[in-house]
Amino acid sequence: MQPGTPMPPAIDIRKRSLNIEMIFHEGGPRVSRPILVASACAVIRNPYAGRFEADLLGFMEALKPVGASLAEELVRSLGKDQVEAYGKAAIVGVNGEMEHGAVWHEAGGWAMREALGDPKAIVPSVKAVACAGYRLMVPLHHIRAAYVRSHFSSAEIGIQDAPRPDEILFALVMSNGGRIHPRVGGLAAHEIAGHDGQR
Repeated sequence: MQPGTPMPPAIDIRKRSLNIEMIFHEGGPRVSRPILVASACAVIRNPYAGRFEADLLGFMEALKPVGASLAEELVRSLGKDQVEAYGKAAIVGVNGEMEHGAVWHEAGGWAMREALGDPKAIVPSVKAVACAGYRLMVPLHHIRAAYVRSHFSSAEIGIQDAPRPDEILFALVMSNGGRIHPRVGGLAAHEIAGHDGQR
């Protein structure tokens, strides 16, 4: 650690959750393989609640093991070779600020990529400052090419008693597919040709 660098805060996890949704149809024909959408959340104490902190890089670094643990839990739940879509989210309690959730871009996003073998598509995300029980719709798209239209989807995350005012809820989401009956054209998953995460 460089001289003058603040010590990274201790990460205090109050609770975690794992939720798996199984989608068999949406009014059309039933599918032989259900779409599984899994979300893993961690609710932590916000070390900067109620005050301004100029340097958040230590916090982002300290959160990397949390991201890795949530990503590994999702991979175990769905199977590494089955994951086709992903996204991430943060809900910051009202004594914090939006930037406290932005640390998840690296800590959560890189963790998912590492757990999945380094897919190139950007990890879509959403964040908010809100009260306990708030729900977020997390955007999802294909892990290897962001323009695969069939995989533009979303998943709801939230925990009834979180985040409390001095907490942050961090979430990762993975799915084994896109929408259950995609039929609006666009780039298909089997047509992915590039290696830049776009097309």
